[in-house]
Amino acid sequence: MKGTTGFPVRLRYAKRGKIRWIGHRDVARAMERAFRVARLPLAFSEGFSPHPKVSFGLALPTGAESDAEYLDLVLVDAIDLDALPGALSSALPSGLDVTGAAPLVDRAPALQESVTVVAWRVEIEPVPDAAERVAAGLAATTLETTRRRKGREVVEDVRPVVRSLVLAGEGADGTGIIEMECNTRPRSAKPGEVLAAIGGLTEVRSLRTHQWIERDGARHEPLDADMRRHAEARAS
Repeated sequence: MKGTTGFPVRLRYAKRGKIRWIGHRDVARAMERAFRVARLPLAFSEGFSPHPKVSFGLALPTGAESDAEYLDLVLVDAIDLDALPGALSSALPSGLDVTGAAPLVDRAPALQESVTVVAWRVEIEPVPDAAERVAAGLAATTLETTRRRKGREVVEDVRPVVRSLVLAGEGADGTGIIEMECNTRPRSAKPGEVLAAIGGLTEVRSLRTHQWIERDGARHEPLDADMRRHAEARAS
């Protein structure tokens, strides 16, 4: 986290089940409550209205599930990070679970600036020619979809967002399974928007499986990308 002092930490968490219908702000409130229950030594900003130094990554669309959500926070003192996921998960609502924690280097780049690609596993309603439609969508030079921006509808090309797209199989209930990777910059797109642009494919359920930080031709999972080495963490 840029401009931080103290002991910066990155958390990975999952959002599964019915809780997928709560929004980003509700998730933030649930996390802040769990921090209080676990009595984390949070660092606070200075000024007239101090607030905890907590920074969330890319927002997850309401209704989508995820195994790969992230947030950064700053602690006043180092704590046992191995025990932290369990302590926080027990204080969170069912469906929200912290699955990893790592110490960050000082002044680590913000998550929203660092993550360059996200991976999705999307269930779609069964259609007999799903494979052909997916292949045609990937081969297309443009994929236009209608989005709502600042109260009005605009048509945008989401083809530059799509990194990869494949029909990976069939679910137990006959739904198709699509795996896709999407760029996050300079703009992103929701899985449903990509499917709508392809035409004839309807999203049933989406799971964000990974987020990646790409640097110097290599991919890094955000929990590892800016991790302070253990020896250095102990020394601090």
